[in-house]
Amino acid sequence: MSTFAFPGLNLAITTPFDANGRVDFGRLEELIERYLAAGVDGFVFSSGTGMHVYLTPEESKAVIERGARKVAGRATVIAQASALLTSDVVGRTQFAKDAGADGVMVLPPFFEGPSDDNSIFDYYAEVAKVGLPIIGYNVPQAVGVRITPDLLQRLCELPEFRAVKDSSGDLISQVRLIATGLDVINGADPLVPFSLFAGCSGLIWGGANIAPRTCVAIMKAAKEKRWDDVRSIGRQLEPLMSLLWEGDYVQHVYAAADLTGYSCGKARKPFGSLSSDRTAALRQALRGLIEQQAL
Repeated sequence: MSTFAFPGLNLAITTPFDANGRVDFGRLEELIERYLAAGVDGFVFSSGTGMHVYLTPEESKAVIERGARKVAGRATVIAQASALLTSDVVGRTQFAKDAGADGVMVLPPFFEGPSDDNSIFDYYAEVAKVGLPIIGYNVPQAVGVRITPDLLQRLCELPEFRAVKDSSGDLISQVRLIATGLDVINGADPLVPFSLFAGCSGLIWGGANIAPRTCVAIMKAAKEKRWDDVRSIGRQLEPLMSLLWEGDYVQHVYAAADLTGYSCGKARKPFGSLSSDRTAALRQALRGLIEQQAL
Protein backbone atom coordinates (compact mmCIF):
# COMPACT_ATOMS: atom_id res chain seq x y z
CA MET A 1 0.00 0.00 0.00
CA SER A 2 2.98 2.32 0.41
CA THR A 3 3.17 3.48 -3.22
CA PHE A 4 -0.54 4.13 -3.57
CA ALA A 5 -1.75 7.72 -3.22
CA PHE A 6 -4.88 6.89 -1.22
CA PRO A 7 -4.03 4.00 1.10
CA GLY A 8 -5.64 3.14 4.40
CA LEU A 9 -9.04 4.27 5.57
CA ASN A 10 -10.54 7.14 3.58
CA LEU A 11 -13.64 8.28 5.43
CA ALA A 12 -16.66 9.10 3.26
CA ILE A 13 -17.59 11.76 5.79
CA THR A 14 -21.18 12.77 6.42
CA THR A 15 -22.24 16.33 5.64
CA PRO A 16 -23.70 17.70 8.89
CA PHE A 17 -26.98 19.62 8.86
CA ASP A 18 -28.41 21.97 11.45
CA ALA A 19 -31.98 21.94 12.77
CA ASN A 20 -33.12 23.95 9.74
CA GLY A 21 -31.57 21.55 7.23
CA ARG A 22 -28.67 23.82 6.33
CA VAL A 23 -25.08 22.58 6.05
CA ASP A 24 -23.46 22.99 9.48
CA PHE A 25 -19.87 23.95 8.63
CA GLY A 26 -18.88 24.42 12.26
CA ARG A 27 -19.93 20.86 13.03
CA LEU A 28 -18.12 19.63 9.91
CA GLU A 29 -14.88 21.11 11.18
CA GLU A 30 -15.42 19.60 14.64
CA LEU A 31 -16.01 16.17 13.12
CA ILE A 32 -12.90 16.44 10.96
CA GLU A 33 -10.79 17.05 14.07
CA ARG A 34 -12.36 14.12 15.88
CA TYR A 35 -11.89 11.75 12.95
CA LEU A 36 -8.28 12.86 12.57
CA ALA A 37 -7.76 12.12 16.25
CA ALA A 38 -9.25 8.67 15.68
CA GLY A 39 -6.61 8.02 13.04
CA VAL A 40 -8.34 8.13 9.65
CA ASP A 41 -5.97 8.40 6.70
CA GLY A 42 -8.10 10.47 4.36
CA PHE A 43 -11.47 12.10 3.76
CA VAL A 44 -13.93 11.97 0.89
CA PHE A 45 -15.96 15.18 0.89
CA SER A 46 -19.39 15.45 -0.75
CA SER A 47 -19.47 11.66 -0.91
CA GLY A 48 -22.57 9.56 -1.39
CA THR A 49 -22.70 9.15 2.38
CA GLY A 50 -22.23 12.93 2.54
CA MET A 51 -25.39 13.32 0.42
CA HIS A 52 -23.64 14.56 -2.72
CA VAL A 53 -26.74 14.38 -4.91
CA TYR A 54 -28.78 16.29 -2.32
CA LEU A 55 -26.35 19.19 -2.04
CA THR A 56 -26.54 22.14 -4.38
CA PRO A 57 -23.39 22.61 -6.49
CA GLU A 58 -22.54 25.62 -4.31
CA GLU A 59 -22.96 23.61 -1.10
CA SER A 60 -20.86 20.77 -2.47
CA LYS A 61 -18.06 23.17 -3.40
CA ALA A 62 -18.22 24.84 0.02
CA VAL A 63 -18.00 21.46 1.80
CA ILE A 64 -14.96 20.50 -0.29
CA GLU A 65 -13.25 23.86 0.15
CA ARG A 66 -13.89 24.13 3.89
CA GLY A 67 -13.01 20.49 4.43
CA ALA A 68 -9.71 20.67 2.54
CA ARG A 69 -8.78 23.86 4.39
CA LYS A 70 -9.51 22.27 7.76
CA VAL A 71 -7.61 19.07 6.97
CA ALA A 72 -4.65 21.24 5.93
CA GLY A 73 -2.46 18.42 4.72
CA ARG A 74 -2.94 16.21 7.79
CA ALA A 75 -4.74 13.57 5.70
CA THR A 76 -5.50 13.02 2.03
CA VAL A 77 -8.52 14.79 0.55
CA ILE A 78 -10.74 13.27 -2.14
CA ALA A 79 -13.65 15.24 -3.59
CA GLN A 80 -16.68 13.71 -5.22
CA ALA A 81 -16.97 15.33 -8.64
CA SER A 82 -19.76 13.26 -10.17
CA ALA A 83 -22.47 14.98 -12.23
CA LEU A 84 -24.71 14.24 -15.19
CA LEU A 85 -22.96 16.54 -17.65
CA THR A 86 -19.33 15.88 -18.58
CA SER A 87 -18.67 19.62 -18.57
CA ASP A 88 -19.95 19.82 -14.99
CA VAL A 89 -17.67 16.96 -13.92
CA VAL A 90 -14.71 18.72 -15.50
CA GLY A 91 -15.67 21.96 -13.76
CA ARG A 92 -16.08 20.24 -10.39
CA THR A 93 -12.73 18.50 -10.85
CA GLN A 94 -11.02 21.79 -11.62
CA PHE A 95 -12.61 23.32 -8.53
CA ALA A 96 -11.40 20.41 -6.38
CA LYS A 97 -7.88 20.85 -7.75
CA ASP A 98 -7.92 24.57 -7.00
CA ALA A 99 -9.28 23.88 -3.50
CA GLY A 100 -6.32 21.63 -2.71
CA ALA A 101 -7.88 18.20 -3.07
CA ASP A 102 -5.50 15.31 -3.72
CA GLY A 103 -7.93 13.57 -6.05
CA VAL A 104 -11.51 13.21 -7.19
CA MET A 105 -13.97 10.33 -7.13
CA VAL A 106 -16.09 10.17 -10.29
CA LEU A 107 -18.99 7.92 -11.20
CA PRO A 108 -19.21 6.66 -14.79
CA PRO A 109 -21.95 8.30 -16.89
CA PHE A 110 -25.25 7.54 -15.18
CA PHE A 111 -29.02 7.99 -15.52
CA GLU A 112 -29.40 6.40 -18.94
CA GLY A 113 -25.89 7.40 -19.94
CA PRO A 114 -23.68 5.40 -22.32
CA SER A 115 -22.45 2.08 -21.03
CA ASP A 116 -20.03 0.93 -23.74
CA ASP A 117 -16.34 0.85 -22.88
CA ASN A 118 -15.28 3.36 -25.53
CA SER A 119 -17.71 6.02 -24.28
CA ILE A 120 -16.71 5.44 -20.66
CA PHE A 121 -13.03 5.71 -21.54
CA ASP A 122 -13.62 8.93 -23.49
CA TYR A 123 -15.58 10.35 -20.56
CA TYR A 124 -12.78 9.73 -18.05
CA ALA A 125 -10.18 10.92 -20.58
CA GLU A 126 -12.00 14.26 -20.72
CA VAL A 127 -11.94 14.58 -16.92
CA ALA A 128 -8.27 13.54 -16.87
CA LYS A 129 -7.32 16.67 -18.82
CA VAL A 130 -7.68 18.65 -15.57
CA GLY A 131 -4.59 16.85 -14.29
CA LEU A 132 -5.90 15.62 -10.94
CA PRO A 133 -5.81 11.96 -9.83
CA ILE A 134 -9.10 10.18 -10.49
CA ILE A 135 -10.73 7.34 -8.60
CA GLY A 136 -13.38 5.67 -10.73
CA TYR A 137 -16.45 4.13 -9.19
CA ASN A 138 -17.85 0.64 -9.75
CA VAL A 139 -21.40 0.53 -8.46
CA PRO A 140 -23.33 -1.21 -11.27
CA GLN A 141 -26.45 -1.76 -9.18
CA ALA A 142 -26.90 2.01 -8.99
CA VAL A 143 -25.67 3.33 -12.36
CA GLY A 144 -25.93 0.37 -14.72
CA VAL A 145 -22.25 0.47 -15.70
CA ARG A 146 -19.80 -2.22 -14.61
CA ILE A 147 -16.07 -1.58 -14.48
CA THR A 148 -14.66 -4.89 -15.65
CA PRO A 149 -11.02 -5.95 -15.31
CA ASP A 150 -10.48 -5.21 -19.02
CA LEU A 151 -12.01 -1.76 -18.73
CA LEU A 152 -10.01 -1.01 -15.57
CA GLN A 153 -6.78 -1.91 -17.36
CA ARG A 154 -7.70 0.40 -20.20
CA LEU A 155 -8.69 3.27 -17.90
CA CYS A 156 -5.42 2.97 -16.01
CA GLU A 157 -3.61 3.78 -19.24
CA LEU A 158 -4.66 7.34 -18.41
CA PRO A 159 -1.94 8.59 -16.03
CA GLU A 160 -4.54 10.42 -13.95
CA PHE A 161 -6.77 7.36 -13.46
CA ARG A 162 -5.30 5.83 -10.32
CA ALA A 163 -7.85 3.34 -8.97
CA VAL A 164 -11.42 2.15 -8.93
CA LYS A 165 -13.63 2.16 -5.86
CA ASP A 166 -15.65 -1.06 -5.91
CA SER A 167 -19.02 -0.75 -4.19
CA SER A 168 -20.62 -3.60 -6.08
CA GLY A 169 -20.78 -5.76 -2.97
CA ASP A 170 -19.67 -8.69 -5.14
CA LEU A 171 -16.51 -10.13 -3.62
CA ILE A 172 -15.80 -12.40 -6.59
CA SER A 173 -15.92 -9.46 -8.99
CA GLN A 174 -13.72 -7.40 -6.68
CA VAL A 175 -11.14 -10.18 -6.44
CA ARG A 176 -11.02 -10.26 -10.24
CA LEU A 177 -10.37 -6.51 -10.29
CA ILE A 178 -7.62 -6.91 -7.69
CA ALA A 179 -6.09 -9.70 -9.76
CA THR A 180 -5.22 -7.16 -12.47
CA GLY A 181 -2.51 -5.85 -10.15
CA LEU A 182 -4.07 -2.39 -10.33
CA ASP A 183 -5.31 -0.42 -7.35
CA VAL A 184 -8.78 -1.26 -6.12
CA ILE A 185 -10.45 0.47 -3.18
CA ASN A 186 -13.19 -1.40 -1.36
CA GLY A 187 -16.39 0.56 -0.87
CA ALA A 188 -18.69 -2.21 0.35
CA ASP A 189 -18.91 -2.08 4.14
CA PRO A 190 -19.61 -5.78 4.90
CA LEU A 191 -16.71 -6.91 2.69
CA VAL A 192 -13.98 -4.97 4.51
CA PRO A 193 -12.14 -7.88 6.22
CA PHE A 194 -12.38 -10.05 3.12
CA SER A 195 -11.26 -7.26 0.79
CA LEU A 196 -8.28 -6.47 2.99
CA PHE A 197 -7.21 -10.10 2.93
CA ALA A 198 -7.72 -10.23 -0.84
CA GLY A 199 -5.28 -7.33 -1.25
CA CYS A 200 -7.34 -4.22 -1.86
CA SER A 201 -5.26 -1.03 -1.88
CA GLY A 202 -7.41 0.88 0.60
CA LEU A 203 -10.91 1.63 1.80
CA ILE A 204 -13.49 4.33 1.18
CA TRP A 205 -15.87 3.70 4.03
CA GLY A 206 -19.10 5.46 4.96
CA GLY A 207 -19.80 3.21 7.93
CA ALA A 208 -16.58 4.42 9.55
CA ASN A 209 -18.42 7.64 10.46
CA ILE A 210 -20.12 5.57 13.15
CA ALA A 211 -17.23 3.63 14.67
CA PRO A 212 -14.01 5.32 13.49
CA ARG A 213 -11.67 3.89 16.12
CA THR A 214 -12.75 0.32 15.48
CA CYS A 215 -12.55 0.83 11.72
CA VAL A 216 -9.06 2.32 12.02
CA ALA A 217 -8.09 -0.68 14.15
CA ILE A 218 -9.07 -3.22 11.48
CA MET A 219 -7.16 -1.25 8.84
CA LYS A 220 -4.07 -1.14 11.08
CA ALA A 221 -4.30 -4.86 11.78
CA ALA A 222 -4.43 -5.59 8.04
CA LYS A 223 -1.41 -3.39 7.33
CA GLU A 224 0.50 -5.36 9.96
CA LYS A 225 -0.85 -8.66 8.58
CA ARG A 226 -2.44 -9.57 11.90
CA TRP A 227 -5.17 -11.57 10.22
CA ASP A 228 -6.53 -13.13 13.42
CA ASP A 229 -7.15 -9.59 14.69
CA VAL A 230 -8.74 -8.63 11.37
CA ARG A 231 -11.18 -11.51 11.75
CA SER A 232 -11.89 -10.65 15.37
CA ILE A 233 -12.54 -6.96 14.70
CA GLY A 234 -14.53 -7.89 11.60
CA ARG A 235 -16.86 -9.98 13.73
CA GLN A 236 -17.45 -6.96 16.00
CA LEU A 237 -18.30 -4.78 13.02
CA GLU A 238 -20.31 -7.31 11.03
CA PRO A 239 -23.78 -6.79 12.59
CA LEU A 240 -23.60 -3.05 11.99
CA MET A 241 -22.09 -3.15 8.51
CA SER A 242 -24.51 -5.81 7.29
CA LEU A 243 -27.44 -3.81 8.65
CA LEU A 244 -26.27 -0.72 6.75
CA TRP A 245 -26.04 -2.71 3.54
CA GLU A 246 -29.62 -3.97 3.79
CA GLY A 247 -31.00 -0.63 2.60
CA ASP A 248 -31.58 3.03 3.52
CA TYR A 249 -27.83 3.30 3.94
CA VAL A 250 -27.54 7.06 4.41
CA GLN A 251 -30.35 7.28 6.95
CA HIS A 252 -28.81 4.49 9.00
CA VAL A 253 -25.36 6.09 8.97
CA TYR A 254 -26.72 9.44 10.15
CA ALA A 255 -28.83 7.83 12.88
CA ALA A 256 -26.06 5.49 14.05
CA ALA A 257 -23.43 8.25 14.12
CA ASP A 258 -25.69 10.13 16.50
CA LEU A 259 -25.84 7.09 18.78
CA THR A 260 -22.04 6.77 18.94
CA GLY A 261 -21.41 10.47 19.61
CA TYR A 262 -20.54 11.61 16.06
CA SER A 263 -23.81 13.42 15.48
CA CYS A 264 -24.24 15.08 12.08
CA GLY A 265 -27.89 16.02 12.38
CA LYS A 266 -30.62 14.37 10.33
CA ALA A 267 -30.21 13.25 6.74
CA ARG A 268 -31.65 15.89 4.43
CA LYS A 269 -35.00 15.37 2.76
CA PRO A 270 -36.19 13.41 0.84
CA PHE A 271 -34.83 11.04 3.49
CA GLY A 272 -37.10 10.61 6.48
CA SER A 273 -36.52 9.35 9.99
CA LEU A 274 -35.91 5.68 10.67
CA SER A 275 -38.76 3.63 12.04
CA SER A 276 -38.66 2.61 15.68
CA ASP A 277 -37.95 -0.98 14.60
CA ARG A 278 -34.91 0.06 12.55
CA THR A 279 -33.62 2.28 15.34
CA ALA A 280 -33.92 -0.65 17.74
CA ALA A 281 -32.05 -2.87 15.27
CA LEU A 282 -29.30 -0.23 15.04
CA ARG A 283 -28.94 -0.11 18.81
CA GLN A 284 -28.62 -3.88 18.88
CA ALA A 285 -26.00 -3.86 16.10
CA LEU A 286 -24.01 -1.19 17.95
CA ARG A 287 -23.66 -3.20 21.15
CA GLY A 288 -19.99 -3.32 22.09
CA LEU A 289 -18.98 -0.61 19.61
CA ILE A 290 -20.22 2.55 21.32
CA GLU A 291 -17.79 2.31 24.21
CA GLN A 292 -14.84 1.75 21.88
CA GLN A 293 -15.36 5.10 20.13
CA ALA A 294 -14.85 7.05 23.36
CA LEU A 295 -11.39 5.62 24.06
